[in-house]
Amino acid sequence: MKAVLLLENGTIFKGSSFGYRGEIAGEVVFNTSMTGYQEILTDPSYYGQIVTMTYPQIGNYGVNDEDIESLKVQVSGFIVREYFDYYSNWRAKKSIRKYLEKNNVIGISEIDTRMLTRIIREKGAMKGIISTETDNISQLKEKLDAHPDMVGSDLVKFVTCDKIFKYNESKFSNKNYKYLIVVVDFGVKFNILRCLDNARFKIIVVPANILPEKILNLNPDGILLSNGPGDPAAVNYAIKNISLLLGKKPIFGICLGHQLMALALGAKTYKLKFGHHGGNHPVKNLATGKVEITTQNHGFAVDIKSLKSISNLKYKITHLNLNDNTIEGIEYPEIYAYSVQHHPEAGPGPYDSRYIFDVFNNYIEKFNEGIKI
Repeated sequence: MKAVLLLENGTIFKGSSFGYRGEIAGEVVFNTSMTGYQEILTDPSYYGQIVTMTYPQIGNYGVNDEDIESLKVQVSGFIVREYFDYYSNWRAKKSIRKYLEKNNVIGISEIDTRMLTRIIREKGAMKGIISTETDNISQLKEKLDAHPDMVGSDLVKFVTCDKIFKYNESKFSNKNYKYLIVVVDFGVKFNILRCLDNARFKIIVVPANILPEKILNLNPDGILLSNGPGDPAAVNYAIKNISLLLGKKPIFGICLGHQLMALALGAKTYKLKFGHHGGNHPVKNLATGKVEITTQNHGFAVDIKSLKSISNLKYKITHLNLNDNTIEGIEYPEIYAYSVQHHPEAGPGPYDSRYIFDVFNNYIEKFNEGIKI
């Protein structure tokens, strides 16, 4: 079936649909990963976005039951150059077409994704609409104009869990699992939970809007602020709640959690031109001088200059993005808090930054012993 993609700037792409048939609008971004399309599709941080894969051939290894980052496909739409319905992999259970159909997600193929990526890179991420129902551009433009902008959108409320649950309850009686971590779910990836489990933490996951006193009543040894979608400045309730938790327990933030922590301390965030989405972003660890290849998925960043507005609180920038010098890590030693913009759990991606989960354990130990960082 034919499909059409209309961008906010008026550019039109005509191609073929695969997956669900219908119409969907969202912010169009591109991801530079060569593999891992199933993890990308199920990453809650992509909620509300239409993802373009820069790698030209997608679908050749199918879809399995293991490589997921949430229980459903989270992207609004999916754009590829060449789609493979015939897959070959010993773990595969179905084609990506059937996977998208099951999750009511529209895909479009046979368009020039190099041209599309270049437009986004030069003009910035913008809204787009995919339709298999009509090629009437004036009608599509009217619907696209009515679609909300990413700036100002709280998308966390659509991806957070409904109630508190224990992720690895069977490990709670294991003596090797010494510390209890509360994960505030702003759209947490499964692999973050798996990495915490591998680091031998007991894990309780709580909704994004939970009150600070309820978290403290769980008596955690540390708190993790997870990744998630949308504009961090729009998640007002989370910013307020985090501000009331800082200093009371060691806190570790990842991606959106990194941004929310900075906002809670008085800093500001801003929207990047086209965001960071992919599994090959170089980040410099300023303490070691080493360059780590990281996985990233965010459209906003912490404003370096605004950090100076954090009065009477010491902070240290720990990591920098070597592509554009944006902040990739901040440490707040006086309150035993730190955060990273990139994804140390990868999934898909390299393992260079996995050590950051071990840092959490060190923060907790020093906090308990009253040792300054």
